Amino acid sequence: MLVYVKLTLTAVFWGGTFVAGRIVAMETGPFSAAFLRFLTASVCLVLITMKVEGRISPPGKGQVVPLILLGLTGVFSYNVLFFMGLDRIEASRASLIIANNPVFITLFSALIYRDRLPPAAILGILLSVTGAGVVITRGDPVQALQGGVGMGELLIFGCVLSWVAYSLIGKTVLTTLSPLSAVTWSSLIGMGALLPFACLEGMPRAVLRYSAATWTGILYLGLFGTVAGFVWYYRGIREIGPARASQFINLVPVSAILLAALILHEPLSLSLLLGAALVLTGITLTNRGASARS
Repeated sequence: MLVYVKLTLTAVFWGGTFVAGRIVAMETGPFSAAFLRFLTASVCLVLITMKVEGRISPPGKGQVVPLILLGLTGVFSYNVLFFMGLDRIEASRASLIIANNPVFITLFSALIYRDRLPPAAILGILLSVTGAGVVITRGDPVQALQGGVGMGELLIFGCVLSWVAYSLIGKTVLTTLSPLSAVTWSSLIGMGALLPFACLEGMPRAVLRYSAATWTGILYLGLFGTVAGFVWYYRGIREIGPARASQFINLVPVSAILLAALILHEPLSLSLLLGAALVLTGITLTNRGASARS
């Protein structure tokens, strides 16, 4: 029973990252926000890895390049695009675009590894992409043809592509490294890559002027959105299996939309609700199809 509570809380934590990210993005630059998030996360991940595995396993020769790519995709590019996007669009809208992560991972995995997609997964992909289109165009597809899609939506869609790359590269890394070690190393590498850009952005001078709300958001992103979310999610996978644990990801955009409405007072527009229904239905069908395939 406790594992289900933790997985539900993980979905809520991940939904809350969009609200926290929106708050942080209003005051900090994207490189500074991403660096401080992963500075917090890296310290905790190193301590957890030392406790669980006894040491930080050094990467082998064949692991160095994949780990660098993990840090550059899942930490560096994903988070820079995440904060840049949240500076421009609502947290609820961003969460529904990023909710397509598992759908695009399934699609690209099938294309690269030649896996057969069952009809349910194909239908799920179509529904989810349609829902994302409704969200991105705000219910007006004509504006997409006229170049009316905002930069914020495009930046958040870039997060999806970054996460797809991170996930597919991770399949190779996880054959020789534990998930905890892989995430710890990618976090450290991504943080190191972010540091010079954060300094150029003026973080060392600005950091003392950040508001309490911004610091709360940064700590939330590092501790709850990254560390607690990762640890609890992988414990869930270990205890009830990846197919059942992954279903809790469906709650992430729901919690993000509700939290954004409650905390940030973002409106619940018709296009947002319709897009949410299509995306969530699509994710559910895709997950079931992928589970049936495996």
